[in-house]
Amino acid sequence: MMSPATAATAAAAAFRSAAPASSPSCSRRRRSRLPAVSASLSPSSTEEPLLLRAARGEDGLPRPPAWMMRQAGRYMAEYQALAKRHPSFRERSEKTDLIVEITLQPWRAFAPDGVILFSDILTPLPAIGVPFDISDSKGPVIQSPVRSEEQVRELVPLDLDMLQFVGESLKILRNEIVSRIKKECPHVPLVLYINGNGGLLERMKDTGVDVIGLDWTVDMADGRRRLGNGISVQGNVDPAFLFSPLPVLTDEIHRVVKSAGPKGHILNLGHGVLQKTPEEAVAHFFDVTRSLRYDALFQGSVAEELQPVA
Repeated sequence: MMSPATAATAAAAAFRSAAPASSPSCSRRRRSRLPAVSASLSPSSTEEPLLLRAARGEDGLPRPPAWMMRQAGRYMAEYQALAKRHPSFRERSEKTDLIVEITLQPWRAFAPDGVILFSDILTPLPAIGVPFDISDSKGPVIQSPVRSEEQVRELVPLDLDMLQFVGESLKILRNEIVSRIKKECPHVPLVLYINGNGGLLERMKDTGVDVIGLDWTVDMADGRRRLGNGISVQGNVDPAFLFSPLPVLTDEIHRVVKSAGPKGHILNLGHGVLQKTPEEAVAHFFDVTRSLRYDALFQGSVAEELQPVA
């Protein structure tokens, strides 16, 4: 089964950034809940979004696009208020209007370059006959865990009708955020992220995906050398840096971006946003990213042509 991060990343790659770097509306002061489709588009609106261009390893991007794994969720005060009104996690992750609302919360607040469908890896279980619940204190609780071959045989075929809320939520989000995206986008890049992937990079590349997500334990420069220039990378700021003083966070963002180089890099964390992460730090992460310019960071230098390590 695809991990939540992998599924979310694949979904993110399909979306157009709704608020470009050149737009004043990108400021973190956008918390006034601008209507989703009123955000101004880039003057070069005929171009593909930064996220797709970076995923494809295109030249000439002004900066790296950025989003965060788990960018929608419990660290946000707005999400916490919604969770009090809707205390069931399954309701929040399976009811279309709540999925859409939670998904849009970080987009309105921080204007990331990717919008990630709020979902859970256990979502398909009821559709194959495995009921479960999620407790705030215990996490996932499966009433009747599958422990034997006989129980496996008792599972029912996947009932896609029970999962319609996933497609409905995606449809609404596309209409909400990507009102001007091309009607057809047949070449959507795929991103693969596996936590603790330091020993797996070469095998991950062999899967044929377009982007490899590096977790925070992998040195970005070393990961680049091992993978070579033929594939894009994503990551990999340590989520713990979001608890550090903002100037320290700024330095770490610059270090990661410089290590990744001016092509084929999607800036992200090396894992999901941690609980109790300050929203100010998340806002700062995206503000710094929007201020970056490759031509200034790499002035006078020539990007090294990397070849995969044998």
